Amino acid sequence: MFVGLTEVTGGFQKALMRVIGGLGEAVWAQWDELRHAAAVIGTVLYVGVQPRSWVRTVRSTFAQQVVAIGVESVGLVCWVAIFVGITVVAQLSFWVAEAGQSQMLGRLLVTVVARELAPVLIGIVVIIRSGSVMATELGIMKVSGQVHMLEVQGISPFLHLVIPRVLAAAVSALCLTIIFILVALTSGYLFGAMVGKDSRDLLSFADTVSRAIHPKDVLAIFSKSILVALFAGASCCISGLDVGESLDEVPRATQRALVRSVVGLSVICAGVSFLTYL
Repeated sequence: MFVGLTEVTGGFQKALMRVIGGLGEAVWAQWDELRHAAAVIGTVLYVGVQPRSWVRTVRSTFAQQVVAIGVESVGLVCWVAIFVGITVVAQLSFWVAEAGQSQMLGRLLVTVVARELAPVLIGIVVIIRSGSVMATELGIMKVSGQVHMLEVQGISPFLHLVIPRVLAAAVSALCLTIIFILVALTSGYLFGAMVGKDSRDLLSFADTVSRAIHPKDVLAIFSKSILVALFAGASCCISGLDVGESLDEVPRATQRALVRSVVGLSVICAGVSFLTYL
């Protein structure tokens, strides 16, 4: 009996050690990927501020990416913002008035819609709509040998492929976040006024919201929007350029990039929110 108990205990310990070992490997792998993404972001920012880096082809790629990531997403962002305006802004306006706490409306709208919801939803839109395209496009370029051709010609793939995409994602995400906030607040007010739940004029509503904005709110909105987009862009570029010689690797690389980007979005937004509330 004791021999059997010892064998069971030993088997349990081995299984536990395998689980702990696998968890440790996963944590270290994620840490390595985080360091890699941070290094890419730092290099992008360092090289991106140097005027000599912005040669004609880089400027052209940057403009194309801004159109693809930002301009072409405006319609979708406006629809999402209208939905949030009707379901969140109008509801907050109604229930705050019902509770007799109208003086809290501006602060609630800034905190809930502008500071928390807007960067998260825009980050998801950028990751799903543009991050997947970015990783897939670079993966196909790597498999087809286009990246190698650039290297042979003495052209830096990092400068011509990574930098314009990562910076375009950051600029587009910030602009889309501002558009989202304006459309959400405006549509929420208009819906409330249309159904008779808000008797104030638009200027009074705008004044209420603007008075509730603090510098830390602006800093939080900018930080979340830009950092999430930088991390997502860097992660998608890394995954795309890490593809080997088979097209079968491209979907898996894209999936890894999306998962890593969403996790990064959660960590960044939670971290910035925590620092904001300190």
